[in-house]
Amino acid sequence: MIIRPRPHWIRLLLVRRGSLVHRIYGQQLFIFALSCAVVAAHGQLFLWKVTLTASPFSLMGVSFAIFLGFRINASYDRFWEARKHWGSVLVDARNLTRQALSAIAPQREVRPFVLGLIGFASTMRNQLRGQAATAHTEGLLPEDLRARLVGARSAPTLVLLWLGQWLRASREAQQLEPVIAHKMENSLDGLSLALGSCERIANTPLPFAYSVILHRSVYLYCALLPFGLVDTIGLMTPLVVSFVSYTFFALEALSDEIENPFGVEPNDLALDAMVSGINASLREMLGEVPPPAPLPDANFVLT
Repeated sequence: MIIRPRPHWIRLLLVRRGSLVHRIYGQQLFIFALSCAVVAAHGQLFLWKVTLTASPFSLMGVSFAIFLGFRINASYDRFWEARKHWGSVLVDARNLTRQALSAIAPQREVRPFVLGLIGFASTMRNQLRGQAATAHTEGLLPEDLRARLVGARSAPTLVLLWLGQWLRASREAQQLEPVIAHKMENSLDGLSLALGSCERIANTPLPFAYSVILHRSVYLYCALLPFGLVDTIGLMTPLVVSFVSYTFFALEALSDEIENPFGVEPNDLALDAMVSGINASLREMLGEVPPPAPLPDANFVLT
């Protein structure tokens, strides 16, 4: 995710990182070259004059804008829903830590449970990003549990199971009141719900046919647009067509990038920073000094 102050309006016109220019650079060059060729040929295709005007492109442009709007909205809904689920992970982890520290004594016996909550957030991030289940879980989870996670299809679920077993052991040892244990189980259910919801987003892409129709329509529109403008605006055709195609191509690329918000693209969710925030928050509740907050890199990107 790009984290940076809003630049001056002139710099905002020229900013490259996060503008998706690198993803649509080839398409833009192709459309610009095609427009120059159409201007040089005066709108003729071999010996046939392509008699197109700007009128049909005005009608089609409105429909494509609406179509792209639906695509962007669908992708952004997935992005924002994923962000809300990660926010609920933070809330439930804090609630569980507070309840454990308030209801179980002494504090040293609660620490493995709290570190396990941080380990759950780490394994959840790893699974959504397709990384090794045990990555960045050293010192958070027991070694026997980490061994079980290797090769597991749903490592976060096994961590939740271990957390539930820890609560049961505390209840059986009469260190935890049944009423408090029931409330903590509800918070574990909230973590499981957030995990399942994020898995649904990651494993259910938008229908492929929807993307194909949009992709073909946009490319055909941008390829025919120079023929409809060349007799009206002449030498300005490549410039105008490039601007219009940039809008369509960039919106399509952006919707494709945030469709799966758990990746490491500049506009995806900063899952590493979120896990680090959960780690810092819970360690502070334990009375420990949290690690420093992660900062964006030189390109203002926070992963």
